[in-house]
Amino acid sequence: MEQTYQYAWIIPFIPLPVPILIGVGLLLFPTATKKLRRMWAFPSILLLSIVMIFSMNLSIKQINTNSIYQYVWSWTLDNDFSFEFGYLIDPLTSIMLMLITTVGIMVLIYSDNYMAHDQGYLRFFSYMSFFSTSMLGLVTSSNLIQIYIFWELVGVCSYLLIGFWFTRPLAANACQKAFVTNRVGDFGLLLGILGFYWITGSFEFRDLFEILNTLIYNHEVNSPFITLCTVLLFAGAVAKSAQFPLHVWLPDAMEGPTPISALIHAATMVAAGIFLVARLLPLFIVIPYIMNLISLIGIITVFLGATLALAQKDIKRGLAYSTMSQLGYMMLALGMGSYRSALFHLITHAYSKALLFLGSGCVIHSMETIVGYSPHKSQNMVLMGGLTKYVPITKTSFLLGTLSLCGIPPLACFWSKDEILNDSWLYSPIFAIIAWGTAGLTAFYMFRIYLLTFEGHLNIYLKNYSGKKKKTFYSISLWGKRYSKEIKKKLVNSKKTYQSDGNITKRNDKRPISNIFYFENKKAYFYPYESDNTMLFPLLVLVLFTLFIGSLGIPFNQEGKDLDILSKWLAPSIDLLHKKSQDSTNWYEFLKDAIFSVSIAYFGIFLASFLYKPIYSPFKNLDLINLFVKSGPKRSSWDKLLSILYNWSYNRAYIDVFYTTSFTGSIRGFSQLTHFLDRRVIDGITNGVGVLSFLIGEVIKYFGGGHISSYLFLYFSFVFIFLFIYVH
Repeated sequence: MEQTYQYAWIIPFIPLPVPILIGVGLLLFPTATKKLRRMWAFPSILLLSIVMIFSMNLSIKQINTNSIYQYVWSWTLDNDFSFEFGYLIDPLTSIMLMLITTVGIMVLIYSDNYMAHDQGYLRFFSYMSFFSTSMLGLVTSSNLIQIYIFWELVGVCSYLLIGFWFTRPLAANACQKAFVTNRVGDFGLLLGILGFYWITGSFEFRDLFEILNTLIYNHEVNSPFITLCTVLLFAGAVAKSAQFPLHVWLPDAMEGPTPISALIHAATMVAAGIFLVARLLPLFIVIPYIMNLISLIGIITVFLGATLALAQKDIKRGLAYSTMSQLGYMMLALGMGSYRSALFHLITHAYSKALLFLGSGCVIHSMETIVGYSPHKSQNMVLMGGLTKYVPITKTSFLLGTLSLCGIPPLACFWSKDEILNDSWLYSPIFAIIAWGTAGLTAFYMFRIYLLTFEGHLNIYLKNYSGKKKKTFYSISLWGKRYSKEIKKKLVNSKKTYQSDGNITKRNDKRPISNIFYFENKKAYFYPYESDNTMLFPLLVLVLFTLFIGSLGIPFNQEGKDLDILSKWLAPSIDLLHKKSQDSTNWYEFLKDAIFSVSIAYFGIFLASFLYKPIYSPFKNLDLINLFVKSGPKRSSWDKLLSILYNWSYNRAYIDVFYTTSFTGSIRGFSQLTHFLDRRVIDGITNGVGVLSFLIGEVIKYFGGGHISSYLFLYFSFVFIFLFIYVH
């Protein structure tokens, strides 16, 4: 066992050869490297699989032995300053290692096919491997300054991956927005780290906790200053985990490739803020009011994320706001001191949300097979519908992920979310009401996403992005269940050729010709189809995790006690917090307490089904709330209220507008003012002195006639004038 821990330092560096070799190959053998680009997926997956096996071994040892291992070595050593590097293996580290590696492998397998036709294939896999290295280094770090180094590397990888398609203006703006927003939190994190080093003289977690507890117990520390440093530390977690008010970057981050959204912005990187708060919870728990602040930020984020997801039309943005809300649940649990519940929900949510994002990628991939369908249209749920028949595997996996996130038993998120909801009653009834109400909203907006995507139909009166009605649509469904007689005449029965723009073109597509129909512009439109097996395999594996990962928290009887694997796994960390382990929890009592939350979830599902499913709804799956967003003097009060709620949700609660006006606008105004002062005032004075000197010289030169007597006369005249003024 000791030998296994001793070699744990190599974990972050195992995926690193991939970006190095890709870079060297592109530098020395660019043509060969590009031709053999598909081969680089194999070493990426292989190396991360090695890390997963190593991490699994560490996790098993953690569960069996309940041990914590730390190893450090000196980087710099001085009489007044000592800086050490090292690694820490504890339950929190082993949990994060398992999440990063298992989800990462699934995403890499998925990406091999998803990114196969992209010109940036090699760049994608080099970024992904470098991100894996940075994230693994972050979770194994043994001190604050080491965490900060890898924290910034993770931020750089996020910036590169969000802006992967940097030629798109939206992607370029999104990565800049994410980078700037995270710099706000990271600057606070750096100040907090330096502040605590000034107080305790150490960056190491264990030393920092012990010294700080001693100083607080002996009243030897300035309470306002230490509170300020703690808030600054927490600011870094707020930005990275997209908590209010630094959440604005996460929805725009969906401009990156969908596998990036699944790995970085659903399962791993956004969990870094939760990881940091969990790592520093022994510090936060002894500082007055900080735990209240953490729980307050968490509950605001829970509610805000859920309300902003209600009216989103982009499938990935809807899932992004869902991620924001679920991260709020984890932050709320940490603020309440429910360490086990927060990490349990971190595990279950990571697999369920990765499944949903990869499922949305299959949907987008399927929609883009339609000729002329732009990327933004392929992500618009209002333009989807009726996909159940064509992508049954994707639909089933997406449905299971949706049910899990809604909190339906026995799927994964049911077990973890209900623990947080039950703990919230003991902490604050107001927070509990908001958290339980948001659980109903979660069920509503998640089933709205599912129904709009897979069960609905395209309405003929919907408008496209240019604001003009689609006059060429003959079908009430996007896939052409019904089409006009003119289109039927244009269908060619031949299986080898089809007519396009008056020409006979060979078909490379293996699907039957009956899957092709035409619009007035004579362009071919295909039915959507199921993704390849390499994209479906990760979905099926994540379905298994979604079905069974909740068993980690289900109590089982051992020696007369109800124990669960997760509590046993987290025992050393719970003991470090001086909290009693939840070994005595009876799962029958837990299920009895969960009846209310499950009822709320079912009510949200029923309401979404009534409004969006064609069987129940008379509106044929229109986004119902859009029906109330209309102008006219005959609008009722109910219509106006729904219009306000819709605009609030669709426009992101106007927070982006506020930031643009107050911060971006004021900074630009200040920049323009300083630019004016620099160009007109400072440069004006400098240039004015030069011009004035030139003019004075030009004037004076006419007084010079070349006679010394004239010069002496002028000189003594000015001397006498000066003396006269000085004397009087």
